[in-house]
Amino acid sequence: MMEWTDRHCRYLHRLLSRRALLFTEMVTSAALVHGDAERLLAFSPAEQPVAIQLGGSDPAELAAATQLATAAGYAEVNLNVGCPSDRVQSGRFGACLMAEPDLVADCVRAMREATHLPVTVKCRIGIDDQDPEVGLDRFADAMVAAGAEALYVHARKAWLQGLSPKENRTIPPLDYDRVYRLRKRLAPYPVMINGGIDTLEAALAHLDHVDGVMLGRAAYHNPMILADVDALVFGEPAKPVTLESVMAGMRVYAGEQIGQGARINQITRHMLGLANGLPGARQFRQILSTDACRRGAGVEVLDRAMDALDDARRRQSVSSSALLVTA
Repeated sequence: MMEWTDRHCRYLHRLLSRRALLFTEMVTSAALVHGDAERLLAFSPAEQPVAIQLGGSDPAELAAATQLATAAGYAEVNLNVGCPSDRVQSGRFGACLMAEPDLVADCVRAMREATHLPVTVKCRIGIDDQDPEVGLDRFADAMVAAGAEALYVHARKAWLQGLSPKENRTIPPLDYDRVYRLRKRLAPYPVMINGGIDTLEAALAHLDHVDGVMLGRAAYHNPMILADVDALVFGEPAKPVTLESVMAGMRVYAGEQIGQGARINQITRHMLGLANGLPGARQFRQILSTDACRRGAGVEVLDRAMDALDDARRRQSVSSSALLVTA
């Protein structure tokens, strides 16, 4: 989710669910330790709880990055051992580290010594020609022994040789049962599942077998999937989250961010899927993507996007009335 789940995206998702744990995009430990840590770590307290996701393979550097994240106020520090991109592999972090569980365990120990926060690991069921039965158990046992407090397991192998990251989103097949078996073997140690889960109904079904569900692209492309999470997953009294209320909240937020130097299109690019399935959704997306990029564009772009939906609803209502009259 690099370059996707930035602070603007997370603020939007927090308007949809007060309880879901949000994750940052992956940030490398080197970027934090040697770069602009203040900018990379910045987030709004309104986003909490937020877990920061780190990438790296140097225990000392990851410990230093963990200290910075702790001071910044994050709720959890997660080590990403699941990303398959070429750029990640060349830096010796991400999914390629599943071949080096002892090194990852050293990283986890160093991170734990650097913080009071939960330190967790996100991984795959395996990589390339690894046997996911043997390889995943060995990796998971090393993480448990190192003190990782939970595992987030993407239920698809990362194929690092011969497939692009895009192809790896569908090949090889997902193996949810392998994650279920891991959870059963490690119980009561918490294991969360990830990969190809695109509806809240599917997420709820997984919760019969694991301790949590991580949503990625589904929540990004169709954010309203999060609107019922607090009620259906966390059992909170249902408080309707409407598109109107979300858009109103984002209008206030966008105004504040623009006042601090942000551009409206940096915010609206995360909102394109809010109206999926509604009359006028295409024009809604067009306004938020195209009009928001024009010079001088501001929060009025959000108003025009909502007006497009209202106009489409009225046209549909008139058309339905005509059909009733002539039927």
